[in-house]
Amino acid sequence: MEKNYYEILGISIDATETEIKSAFRKLVRKCHPDVAGNSQEVIAKFKAINEAYEVLSDFDKRKKYDTLRGILHKAKESKTVNSQKENKTASNQFSDSSENKSKAADSELKQKTKDKNTFQDAWDNFINNTKPKKNTQTKHSARKINGTDITSDITITMAESLTGTTRSVNILHSEPCPKCHGRKFANGAVCSNCNGVGEISVHKKLSVKIPEHVKQNAKIRIAGEGNPGFNGGKNGDLYLIIKIDTETSPFKYDGLNVLQTVPVQPFEAVLGSTIEVKTLEGSVSMKLMAGTMNGQKYRLAKQGLKKDGQFGDMIITISIEIPKELSKEEVLLYEKLKQVSTHNVRENIYD
Repeated sequence: MEKNYYEILGISIDATETEIKSAFRKLVRKCHPDVAGNSQEVIAKFKAINEAYEVLSDFDKRKKYDTLRGILHKAKESKTVNSQKENKTASNQFSDSSENKSKAADSELKQKTKDKNTFQDAWDNFINNTKPKKNTQTKHSARKINGTDITSDITITMAESLTGTTRSVNILHSEPCPKCHGRKFANGAVCSNCNGVGEISVHKKLSVKIPEHVKQNAKIRIAGEGNPGFNGGKNGDLYLIIKIDTETSPFKYDGLNVLQTVPVQPFEAVLGSTIEVKTLEGSVSMKLMAGTMNGQKYRLAKQGLKKDGQFGDMIITISIEIPKELSKEEVLLYEKLKQVSTHNVRENIYD
């Protein structure tokens, strides 16, 4: 017998994919055996709902189903018209013969039975092809669906952006549920492993090479590492958006050279001192010469970036700074310096 899947889901024959999904979800919440009871009638109705959704949610299956229903309806209409014509002809030609009337009736019954059996065979074949087969992939008959892309940010240092680096990236992507194989249902009920989503989330660790001289917000594409496709569809791609940390680093860069501004106190600049300076590989001691001027530069050889056997330098710019809070003793010393100092540092600025 014909099954009206549209009637089972309570939708019109021109329902959209969204309307089909919405109707199905409402029926699942209402008619699931865990909600409506575990009687044979409820189970049968729930299986019919699943079967209807299985057909109508698939483009190719729905098309075949609609075609088969159309053939049936045309056959019924044609059979009705032919039957009326045959009855009229039989009535005119054999009105006086009860034996001929009986033959006409038998012929009509046989034709009806033949038509019914022909349709039933076609319908049974359609239903059997619709049902999932064990250990059989349906990717040849189902529509191919390409996987979606994944986009993720990755933060690197300025040094890494200049010389390139390799980073380990942990990506969360989706895969078809291993229990229902993406069909959302198992054993006539919503899949308990993925809760009817058809997918599960999986962490994947990738080693990604970041090229040298990469720019802020650059996009690196890793083909095929996005979400997987369905029914033979292509996997999506992974896109990494480069974020360069320029806020926390005290360094700036000029080729392989590393630039850094280092503050010193006035007495360190006047008297000279040994100060600790941070480099890319740790801290080193640097000798500050007596009489160092504000803005004066020092070079630390081979303390810059390293690439292809070449070494850059670190260029230190001195910034003489006065502490914001001075002790009374420090203020008195500056007062004494004021009294003994004979220098006029502004003497020639207007010449």
